Amino acid sequence: MSQDDAALLSHCHHPLVRDLAWIVMAPDLITTAWAGRPSRESLGLEDDARLASYLTEQEANPQGLERRVGNTVDGRMGHYHERLWQFLLDTAPGTRLLASNLRIHFGRRTLGELDILYRRRDDPCPVHLEVAIKFYLGLPLGPGPIDGQARWIGPGGADSLATKREHLNRHQLRLTERAETRHAIQQYTHPRDMGPAPDFAIQRQMAIPGVLFYPWHVPMHAPVESAREHLRGHWLHWRDWRRMRDGLTAHTRAAWLVKPHWLALPRDEAFRPLQEVESRLAQHFSRPASPVQIALLGATAHGMHRRRLFIVDDSWPLQVPLPPRPDSAG
Repeated sequence: MSQDDAALLSHCHHPLVRDLAWIVMAPDLITTAWAGRPSRESLGLEDDARLASYLTEQEANPQGLERRVGNTVDGRMGHYHERLWQFLLDTAPGTRLLASNLRIHFGRRTLGELDILYRRRDDPCPVHLEVAIKFYLGLPLGPGPIDGQARWIGPGGADSLATKREHLNRHQLRLTERAETRHAIQQYTHPRDMGPAPDFAIQRQMAIPGVLFYPWHVPMHAPVESAREHLRGHWLHWRDWRRMRDGLTAHTRAAWLVKPHWLALPRDEAFRPLQEVESRLAQHFSRPASPVQIALLGATAHGMHRRRLFIVDDSWPLQVPLPPRPDSAG
């Protein structure tokens, strides 16, 4: 993110508002033939003054955001991320939420579900938006070519950038090509303030923000289709922690990140002395343990610098997803 984005984020204190600001400003991980995330211009938040005003309003009155998010703060991060998008598209000055989690049926069979249906306030045409929040760790040795998306896997090893991209491309974003889908969304194409959408056109978009974590110990190619400005971090095995730590600047502090608040990094006051977080890490990895994401805050010649780290068990990864079949690549 730019320095201007960081400055805007620094004015936000409420954790939900900080994560809301993050999804407005964070870039997508990849760029494909599909249109990407809704732009700040389409949201009506194109200049910093408008965005600052919008976020200030949410800070002053967070109850609506809290109600929308609900108990997803205690559940899966994907559901939490979806609720943030729903709230944003429903409250941003340039957009209007039409439907969310819209199930598509063929007889008694469920074909799938549209994450979000929205429109711009100056355009009656509906937009089908699929959203995913992803944090992938790169494998220097893994399936496929050195820049293959299959080498970028989730911390639990259950999915990869390749499988997620394939699912969005071959299934989720194709749902609106079906007659059943077009029939299901007809009720949302007659906005009261603008009249029916001409020719019932449906636009499709894919928002997939997140972070790609590069191996700390060796260089690695960015995956094919990765966005030039994608957010980056590093990952390392617990056995390499001390070597990495010894290279940090003096007085570096750290913050332990807890789901679902992996989006916006914490405010400066949330960072603790590095030794305190290291003790907690040592206890965590004293037995086989799940990966941990932390943030580091240290001084550089250009000011305070924040970076993300994933620390994983020395036996990680225990599983690596198979790449999608070549004959189904899109």
